Amino acid sequence: MDYRIEHDSMGEVRVPADRYWAAQTERSRNNFRIGAGIETMPAEIINAFGILKKAAALANNSLRPEKMTDEKLSAVVQACDEVISGSLNDHFPLVVWQTGSGTQSNMNSNEVIANRGNEIAGAKLLHPNDDINMSQSSNDTFPTAMHIAAVVALEKKVVPAIDTLVGTLKRLEEENEGIVKSGRTHLQDATPIKFSQEISGWRSSLEKDRRMILSACEELKELALGGTAVGTGLNAPAGFAEKAAENISEITGIRFVTAPNKFHSLTSKDEIVFAHGALKALAADMMKIANDVRWLASGPRDGLGEIFIPENEPGSSIMPGKVNPTQCEQVTMVAVQVIGNDVAVGMAASQGNFELNVFMPVCAYNFLQSARLLAESILSFNSNCAVGIKANREKMHHNLHNSLMLVTALNPYIGYENAAKTAKKAFKDNISLKEACVELGFLTAERFDEVFHPEQMV
Repeated sequence: MDYRIEHDSMGEVRVPADRYWAAQTERSRNNFRIGAGIETMPAEIINAFGILKKAAALANNSLRPEKMTDEKLSAVVQACDEVISGSLNDHFPLVVWQTGSGTQSNMNSNEVIANRGNEIAGAKLLHPNDDINMSQSSNDTFPTAMHIAAVVALEKKVVPAIDTLVGTLKRLEEENEGIVKSGRTHLQDATPIKFSQEISGWRSSLEKDRRMILSACEELKELALGGTAVGTGLNAPAGFAEKAAENISEITGIRFVTAPNKFHSLTSKDEIVFAHGALKALAADMMKIANDVRWLASGPRDGLGEIFIPENEPGSSIMPGKVNPTQCEQVTMVAVQVIGNDVAVGMAASQGNFELNVFMPVCAYNFLQSARLLAESILSFNSNCAVGIKANREKMHHNLHNSLMLVTALNPYIGYENAAKTAKKAFKDNISLKEACVELGFLTAERFDEVFHPEQMV
């Protein structure tokens, strides 16, 4: 492999000749061989760094044109646009398990943008620290990148995925409006419910999760950029924070603002915790929905069997013809991962000391994994399972009329205790509720038929 010599404040370092990163990135790459090639800094963070470095350069050009000249700006903007597009992702090799402030990933961005910008300009025009990091610190850029990446992931991936599944559930509600089935509580028979009502519970849960996620996004739209090292804004010109936030808003099409208190925004990760809590709520609801679907589809002969779901692949290497609810299983595994990630995010956020939190890379890694997994899991569940859900009307009708909890309809006529006696006799003697009620002398057969209408109990 060919190398070139780069240097930083600690001396010279050999760097692969075909890479845009420089000395500090290479030191980190060599010093943190932990999860290399697998647990690297998320692409969403790299994208966000491209956005914020471009926004910062534009702000500096406006406020410090003698330092960020038009010539420099042109090269920086073009290099940042390439970072944003993802075409330079191979030049960001650093792992999550590095310095807790994300300093080395910030310098990775500075070095790549500087070296690519110099290549574009055809001259040694840009310095990673003096130009690309102008008016900034790793301590305010990394939390800014976290917030940008989080909002983009939530608003442009998670929310659209929710909307897709909600649309499918609305259609299923309409298609199944007239079907009455047995309700269940405690995994035991309960009073009747319309299948459309059951589906509406799933849909409403997702709609509430959507509102909570969007509410959390509003807090994430406050940016730390402009606080520099400890929140005082040292070395950043007046108005930089506001202009940078305006530029980020223009680049992303999402309205971001500068955080009113930078001492809070550098050390506290409460907005991330709050937003991930909304993701955890979504994961919990998706777990519930997936479990409901696989219970209702269980069988095909020895389970509930009240719905049919798509048969996507063989389910066993030994049992011919077996088909499993695999989309439900991927959803529940994703939900478990997200709930686990929530512990990591909460613990990371709790470890801020004085003017900085130094658990930011792991916080970002877990948050973005949760958002990515949920968005992809929901879309997979929708297209490979939910869209093909069909009611097994015959089985629903059978289970409904076989349920002992229909006896609840008799409470107003024979009282709770007599209704309980009726249900217990029917179960013990393996007879119908009607037969039990008549044998016990609580109602005549004719009167039973007059008052007993399961379809009207919904």
